[in-house]
Amino acid sequence: MGILSRMQSITRANVNSRLDRVDHPEKAIDEYMRGLNRDLGQVKAETASLLAEERRAQNAWNECRSEINKLQRYAEKSVETGNEEDALRFLEQKAKLNERLSDLLTASDLVSTKLASMKRLQDKLIADLGELENRRIELKEKASSFQETEEQVTQALYEAEALAELRAEGRGEGVDTGMLQLEQDQFSQTSPAGSVKQESLEDELAAIKAKLNKE
Repeated sequence: MGILSRMQSITRANVNSRLDRVDHPEKAIDEYMRGLNRDLGQVKAETASLLAEERRAQNAWNECRSEINKLQRYAEKSVETGNEEDALRFLEQKAKLNERLSDLLTASDLVSTKLASMKRLQDKLIADLGELENRRIELKEKASSFQETEEQVTQALYEAEALAELRAEGRGEGVDTGMLQLEQDQFSQTSPAGSVKQESLEDELAAIKAKLNKE
């Protein structure tokens, strides 16, 4: 199928709406861009061919027009010299060339119409490629942002877990220290050494009282 025969489907295509309906837009973008680049290459090749055809048609038209003008001059010269038979022959040739000139003009107009269509196709394809490239950049930026956010969340989770472990260890140490202090206090209160010390003081007091009474 020629590129012009697909012109209507190409010009009506909306790449963004197509991408919105696919599950994996990244892969779809690459596929669409490959297709659009193929179409663009075909359009450029067809455009080059049409430009060459347009030049040939224009040259043929110019040559035909030049020949018609020449026959017109010949006919006028023949009339001036009284040679009407030659004048009629030149005018007959001129009439045939006029028909050919009309055909050449029609062919040239057709080529111009095709070239205009190719220009519209090329503009549409280039615009679609630009949209796809922008969409691909947008998807990459979103993927990068998502990855960065995911890394931040993971880092925050690791930090929270590490902090929880440190707090758990700190609570364990606090209980041990408290228990040790409590045991030490209890030991001090019930220690035999404490009882001996209290009894020694009472003995000293009694000794002082006994001494005073003797005096």
